[in-house]
Amino acid sequence: MATMRDVAEHAGVSIATVSFVVNGTKHVTDGTRERVETAMRDLGFRRNPVGAALAKGRTSIIALLFPTLERTLSHTAVEFFTSAARRARERGYDLILWPIGSDVEHIDVLARGGLVDGVILMEVKLADPRVSALATNNVPFAMIGRTADPSGLPYVDIDMATSAREAYEHLAALGHRNIAYIYSEGVKYDHGADARARSAYREVAAAHGDPATLIPCLEHPTAGRELGARFAADHPDATAVILLNEHAAPGFLTGLAHAGVRVPEDLSVLSLGSSDYMAAMTDPPMSYMRTPGPELGRLGADAILQRLTEPEDPPLQELLPCEYVPGATMAAPRA
Repeated sequence: MATMRDVAEHAGVSIATVSFVVNGTKHVTDGTRERVETAMRDLGFRRNPVGAALAKGRTSIIALLFPTLERTLSHTAVEFFTSAARRARERGYDLILWPIGSDVEHIDVLARGGLVDGVILMEVKLADPRVSALATNNVPFAMIGRTADPSGLPYVDIDMATSAREAYEHLAALGHRNIAYIYSEGVKYDHGADARARSAYREVAAAHGDPATLIPCLEHPTAGRELGARFAADHPDATAVILLNEHAAPGFLTGLAHAGVRVPEDLSVLSLGSSDYMAAMTDPPMSYMRTPGPELGRLGADAILQRLTEPEDPPLQELLPCEYVPGATMAAPRA
């Protein structure tokens, strides 16, 4: 196996110069770097990423913490991850998905190991113990989502309150006055996005003088199908539904169809916080409020990279609402 000494002799440079190229610890002219890298390829020399990280004092790795032990990874969530990874790569960093729970024990292990330079949190709760654990361990972090009081913290988030109100207004403009709201059962109320959307739904329904009907549903197509099958019997006065449960959405429309409920003639359905991928899975194609996943993924990467490269700057804080995308599941209420 070739060594740094072998590469140095082959390239006609010092061992220190080879070390600078391998570890990126000091500037080397383009010509010298090319000679060293050519020698490395000729000799089959392999970089040691651990050694390089030790030499630089950083790993150039960012961890995206997603609690897959508690939440199923949806296509919309994947959009966050892939766009954040792409932006990190543009800035010379690698992004890894760290699928753990929300307990702080994993945070302590992550911090002590020095495996990553920074962390992006997803599925943030209003009172999230991971935030204080990261701060206590001096691990730079940013959030996709936000706590109840994110003052002074870097975050990017969906403006779920605005998005829920706009979803309601789209249905109200068609004449609907009994609009039910289906949310993800099993998601604790302190989950930031869910809590803000539910609260906004109650407020806008009250402002219109309409009833507020909140219906839980597990995050699974089978649960959606079962709910759809009994929906008309359980909620005969509802003429429209706002659905914040991407995993249950296709099953819900299937259950409605099997029960003889026509969409949108008998019931209008608007998916809140979803993607074109999910909308295309339903028949008819779903009307939905598009989650700005790609945009927030990029901004989330920018937020943590700012913490790493410009820690004295004010933290990046950004809210983006969902965007209404018309489909074929909304119409005026039945007579």
